[in-house]
Amino acid sequence: MSLSNLNTPVPGIPYFTPQHLHSPGTPKELSSKTPTLFRPLQIRGVTLRNRIVVSPMCQYSAASSGPEIGSLTDWHVVTLGHYAIKGAALVFVEATSVQPNGRISINCPGLWDDAQTKGLRRVADFVRSQGALTGIQLAHAGRKSSTAAPWVSTVLGRKSKRADRDIGGWPNDVKGPCGGDSQTWDGFFDSEQSRFWPPKALTLQEIKEVVRDFAKAAERSMRAGVDVIEIHAAHGYLLHQFLSPISNRRTDEYGGSFENRTRLLFEVIEAVRDVIPSSMPLFLRMSATEFLEDTDLGKELGSWDVESTIEVARQLPALGVDLLDVSSGGNNPGQRIDGVNTKNCHVNIAGRIRNAVNSDGLNLLIGAVGLITEAEQARDIVESPDTSVQLNRAIDEEARTAKEMTSAKDGKVPMADVILVGRQFLRESDWVFKVAWKLGLDVWWPNQFMRASYSATM
Repeated sequence: MSLSNLNTPVPGIPYFTPQHLHSPGTPKELSSKTPTLFRPLQIRGVTLRNRIVVSPMCQYSAASSGPEIGSLTDWHVVTLGHYAIKGAALVFVEATSVQPNGRISINCPGLWDDAQTKGLRRVADFVRSQGALTGIQLAHAGRKSSTAAPWVSTVLGRKSKRADRDIGGWPNDVKGPCGGDSQTWDGFFDSEQSRFWPPKALTLQEIKEVVRDFAKAAERSMRAGVDVIEIHAAHGYLLHQFLSPISNRRTDEYGGSFENRTRLLFEVIEAVRDVIPSSMPLFLRMSATEFLEDTDLGKELGSWDVESTIEVARQLPALGVDLLDVSSGGNNPGQRIDGVNTKNCHVNIAGRIRNAVNSDGLNLLIGAVGLITEAEQARDIVESPDTSVQLNRAIDEEARTAKEMTSAKDGKVPMADVILVGRQFLRESDWVFKVAWKLGLDVWWPNQFMRASYSATM
């Protein structure tokens, strides 16, 4: 091999970046002993180099007004690009609104305008140059929109802070399935205490526009070079709001029965699938349960639960959805469990859904998020006199859990086909490499970092 072939540029990128000799995060030797976690996975026309996905994580770093409103910036290139450098197979751009009033916060990204594809293209180009895939989560926040960045509320001593017009908010254009003060997300409306604005009910025409704009955003995503699209129907945002009888009290064809409450979700799925090529994977994120079934509100109105999600999951393959991304909660402050900070919560639910779908002979991949709780890690670190020992134990457990989630064990099927990791990547961008090392697996590092790579024999 000539020396020139060892330092060739990545094609199709408007600047020099070297083609890696081997894709970062892939095993140096693939054998029958290689954990499923580090085996490639083909979904339609794309191949994930391993089963580790960076979950969409809000960064609140897009302009709130002006010509760059909602556009991704260098911040997103640096943060998302680094996950690709460090071996993640698929890197998701955070919840990206299909309409201006669908942003979670005034500083969240959007894709309702062609001008916003430029920033997304820069992210997708760089992620691709590192051998990874780019995903985008298309969303509409519904009644949870028009908020300020979370550090603003933290300074004020609150969990959340609604954004008024003076800082770029849209208090009179917050929309949801139903309207009125009682439909404010936190259950009450008070000028000093409420964290969210009371919504107005979407009209039938506006619902059609939401469906249309999801499809248009999907088209823009393709033009920007995105590889995977995910529809966000979780965490109490608009599509979840329509699914749940807690937040959906409509009496027309979009409310009441299970069929009616799922109508908007299925219309969005069909609209997006219709405009993207057959080779492009389509994911769906859902809150598999609201954790409200045992509350007074849930007993009175009913709620969205795991059985409801399983019923939807059984219909997804026929609609062209390839993977169900399992999360939970977010639609009401009265939920009895915080799935984000409860160990193995999503993993166990994902396994339950996967078993139900597989038992029906359906082909639907399952993704699970959540490995070890932040609270447990923090507790162990501060209680131990040797933090290095505790951190080492934490990554040991993370590696073991990640492996077991995607591997068959003792004749049992895996709980998930891929794992989605969020906050741990914020703490440790080289999490993929650390997990491989803990599993005794040598994986490739990017050319520029090879001299610092972990070795399974260390």
